[in-house]
Amino acid sequence: MKNSFYVLFLLSFLTSCQQQDVNRTAVVKSYYSAFDSGNYNALKAITNDSVTIISGDFTTNYDKEAFYEFYKWDSIFKPTYNTIEIEEENNTVLVTVAQKNKRNSFLQNNPLKFKVRVSFTSGKISKLEELKYINVNWNEWNQQKNALVEWVQLNHPELDGFVNDMTMKGAMDYLKAIELYEKKELLN
Repeated sequence: MKNSFYVLFLLSFLTSCQQQDVNRTAVVKSYYSAFDSGNYNALKAITNDSVTIISGDFTTNYDKEAFYEFYKWDSIFKPTYNTIEIEEENNTVLVTVAQKNKRNSFLQNNPLKFKVRVSFTSGKISKLEELKYINVNWNEWNQQKNALVEWVQLNHPELDGFVNDMTMKGAMDYLKAIELYEKKELLN
């Protein structure tokens, strides 16, 4: 009986040590690589059952289903992600990312560079906190976005609301709005 106790204790200890030795840097690289390659199953394997994304004043909590919707929204813009710099800090990872996509291109900030603090629960990503954006021209971004929104409201009200619609349909409407707007620009 005594030996069984020691064996169970040793197995528990080794298992807990193994779970703590997660290579967080590799997990973060895999996260952005999975977004880049469009591999949701890889994302699902390395994210917690709930993921919180903090961007400025906005905090969004996702369960697995809602995170999948966010993933689909992002994928419509045909993104590419490049990790520029990555370092572990205590139990988190600080990563600088360059994201290129069709939306950022239209908004005149492509690639969009930003620094993120990634937190973990049980070895899986549970929180991504955007710390700062690097060399982003927010004036240009907002001018482009506002011009597009105003033009859509006047000329294609069926697409109105695309900016805040974080669903796959919202992203498709966003791209459609950009396409129509740019076509109008070419005709002028």
